[in-house]
Amino acid sequence: MFGCYAILIAACALGCGLNAGVFFAFSTFVMQGLTRLAPSEGINAMKAINVTAVTPIFMTLLFGTGVLCAVAIIAAVWPWNQANSAAVMFGGVMYLSGAIITTMMRNVPLNGSLARLAPGDPSSASVWNSYVRDWTKWNHLRTFNCAGAMVLFIFALWQQAKL
Repeated sequence: MFGCYAILIAACALGCGLNAGVFFAFSTFVMQGLTRLAPSEGINAMKAINVTAVTPIFMTLLFGTGVLCAVAIIAAVWPWNQANSAAVMFGGVMYLSGAIITTMMRNVPLNGSLARLAPGDPSSASVWNSYVRDWTKWNHLRTFNCAGAMVLFIFALWQQAKL
């Protein structure tokens, strides 16, 4: 059982880390780069990014990691006798709430609103500024939670190795 459980935890750590990297890139330079463009250009560029982000590889990474985290939570709490159960459970919850729920409840609706925005509309510049501010704020949360979940899964592996 140690082998399968450890592989599951390692896969969760890897998925969380990869997602943290994607979100980190957007928070630290992609969104800032888009704001250097004219609002209509930034809007069009972000619309193109949002369309191309929905690829099988990224969706598998984002939601597949969510499935792995859900399985890891179940494996950690049933039975609750692992030295690392708390770290696995909190890592899984952190990823699911911070990456999946935040994406679906915050970032995706913002992207939907942006998709309906006409870049030439007179109000598009103010809408774009609000979008960038709000989207990036929620993306910071996704970055933090993915990185935090990765740390908790690595800690859980370290705890597992001590047994």
